[in-house]
Amino acid sequence: MRLAYRLARTHATGVLTVFGCEAGGGAAREPGCVLVLRRGHLMAADADSSSSRRTARRLERLASLDDARYYFDGGVAAYPPGALLRQYNLAAWARAHLEAQFDAAHAQSMLRELAGVRLAVRLDLAPDPAWCDEADRRILAAMAVPRRLDQIWPLARTARYRLLCFLHFLRGVGALAVGGVAAPPRAPRSLEDDAYRLLGVPSGADRETVKRAYRRLARALHPDLHTGTSDERRRQLERKLADVNCAYRRLVGGRASA
Repeated sequence: MRLAYRLARTHATGVLTVFGCEAGGGAAREPGCVLVLRRGHLMAADADSSSSRRTARRLERLASLDDARYYFDGGVAAYPPGALLRQYNLAAWARAHLEAQFDAAHAQSMLRELAGVRLAVRLDLAPDPAWCDEADRRILAAMAVPRRLDQIWPLARTARYRLLCFLHFLRGVGALAVGGVAAPPRAPRSLEDDAYRLLGVPSGADRETVKRAYRRLARALHPDLHTGTSDERRRQLERKLADVNCAYRRLVGGRASA
């Protein structure tokens, strides 16, 4: 995910090949997956919304690989006709992927961890202004010099949760510079604990409990069961369902199915 953002940030052109294994040592579902980039954008298969959704799901599967290796061959610039209409914004995907994982618990944890420290944005990794809205630009302007959270908030003139969500994105892509001593973070949860939490079951829950929770969430989140919903809402459901599928595979193994 960080690599995708940095390739977008530098307007990279070339071919990115991803090799890796899923959690548990199994073979990657997409061994040697090849992604073609043009000026920081991923070339999608077609220029329609369904192709964009497939591209997002493909990136989410690759981001979930625990042990992946990457090779980028820069400079390749041969594209079929219509390529300009099939570009998928990698930076926008990286932000959406990170912000979809952010919730109230993360917000409280960030408030405790960053209390009293000075925050700034790394200029070499700051989001392109063209990718930002007015609130983003106010936050970035407030962080042009190192400031504490309580100093950034009034300058940003936005909701605190919105500010923290943006900071979570900056930290996720390595663009957040922290000065001073941050509060010691809580002991990190294991990947299995995160999976139990995402499925809404107690840690150590038995296999049948996990399966029942997964089926319930899969039915609730499946985009095809939400007819008439907007494209943005459909993308949110797809991202959440992909996270639920990943959590289920981690706890039960094998291919998740509704």
